[in-house]
Amino acid sequence: MKIYVGNLPWSVASPDLEEMFAKFGEVQSADVIMDRDTGRSRGFGFVEMADDAGRSAIEELNDTEIDSRRIRVSQAKQRARDNRR
Repeated sequence: MKIYVGNLPWSVASPDLEEMFAKFGEVQSADVIMDRDTGRSRGFGFVEMADDAGRSAIEELNDTEIDSRRIRVSQAKQRARDNRR
């Protein structure tokens, strides 16, 4: 299952995201998305883990507070393909 994590504080890095979700099961990948021009976090990321563990993580972590910010955690939606490139 691919999980979207939004409204992350700028200080959160990929290893932090992995640690946050590891309590719920094995994390296959955890990536905070970085701005390619500035190298700064864009404030969101994605985590991949087994379906059951992912559902538990979404339920427990959605709308929790990290560094005074309420994060949004949900199943990632498939992005529509476009021809912007």
